[in-house]
Amino acid sequence: MTMSLWDRRSVLTGLGAVGASLWLPPSADALALTDDKIKRIRYFRNAGDSTGNRGQPMVNQSSNVVVIETERGLTGIGEGGEPTGMDECASMLIGLDPFRIDQHWQRMLRGYFYPAGREKLHSLGALDMALWDLKAKALDVPLWQLLGGKSREHIELYATAFPRGRNGTLEDAARGCMDAGFRVYRHATDNPRERLVDRFKLVQQMHEDCIALHKITGDGGWAIDFHTELDPSDAINLATLLEPLHPYFCEDLIRSEGVDSYVTMRERTRVPIAVGEQFGYKWDINTLIERQLIDYTRCTLPNVGGISEFMKIVALAETHYVGMIPHFTGPISEAALVHCLTATSVVTLMEMLGDGTRTWPHLPKVYDFKDGKLWPNDRPGLGVELDQSKLTLLGEYATYRAGMLLNRRPDGSFTNW
Repeated sequence: MTMSLWDRRSVLTGLGAVGASLWLPPSADALALTDDKIKRIRYFRNAGDSTGNRGQPMVNQSSNVVVIETERGLTGIGEGGEPTGMDECASMLIGLDPFRIDQHWQRMLRGYFYPAGREKLHSLGALDMALWDLKAKALDVPLWQLLGGKSREHIELYATAFPRGRNGTLEDAARGCMDAGFRVYRHATDNPRERLVDRFKLVQQMHEDCIALHKITGDGGWAIDFHTELDPSDAINLATLLEPLHPYFCEDLIRSEGVDSYVTMRERTRVPIAVGEQFGYKWDINTLIERQLIDYTRCTLPNVGGISEFMKIVALAETHYVGMIPHFTGPISEAALVHCLTATSVVTLMEMLGDGTRTWPHLPKVYDFKDGKLWPNDRPGLGVELDQSKLTLLGEYATYRAGMLLNRRPDGSFTNW
């Protein structure tokens, strides 16, 4: 008689009640991933999450949803991307083994002649996330178990745009953030679009704001985002003024395109530097990490190309004593980040938009937020439940289509040669 994973779990639970010393090794078929193929991929627009803090459009922060379905009835949920990149990447997976995640990552990355840009990588990352969710659910375990097991009990958070309340001040928001259990209150340059900026007054105002924050939160209880809006001389000036106030981190001191410019920033500042929310895969952040020009990477999901690539960046960061402070994206991606960071001991702080109480109509269950922290759970896969009826279908892919022939080495792995 073949026993399902759920039946086997019930039996073992009952045996545990009889005698805690009794241990039974899992049978081979309990942990086997049976033959299966990807049958269909559906891509949905999440129309209810199109704005960020201050009501501004977040045109590059897609929280669209992708669902991978297999012939045996398994499903995996991911988040992110845009239709053109999704069409190319999803079509390359139809009819293939859903459990060969790294090979599929390479296939989607190399599948067309031009290397994937950051927008396409976003779509690739959504699919990679869904494949990990599917595989963990097939094994009936939370994803963090597949990534190395639990290395921490919870994820500390910092709050972005924590509510001030009616007629509330900056100090009120910081105080409320601390009282709610968050580790850090994050401030930022006020960035309405199309404004004229007096650079000297801006630096002065941000310095005064941070003095007020420090009085409420103390050393390391606050952080600031420069929003890539300052020229190097002003960024250095502000960072120097902030050094005695001991910020947890200063984010995106200058524009992100010229990473070598951080050599100058590192030489002339002593504040902890965080960079990376605008980056894609590991080659974008590699120089900053390996040369230790930053203290924290802001790389996040699904922007970097999914969980497969994110865990490689975690390993790279840990090797060079760089911490992980991933930027917030959509709620499913936030749930995935909890699994990824639960399975590593690298210094970690996650971002939460607002006070953490927001809900989403299409997600009856998502991440577990409590006391200003995110907590790993034992639900299979990402632990996310999806109500597709609340979403708008953008595309459906059920026919295999490859962009170009891919070369393989004798061992079966892909090569560009």
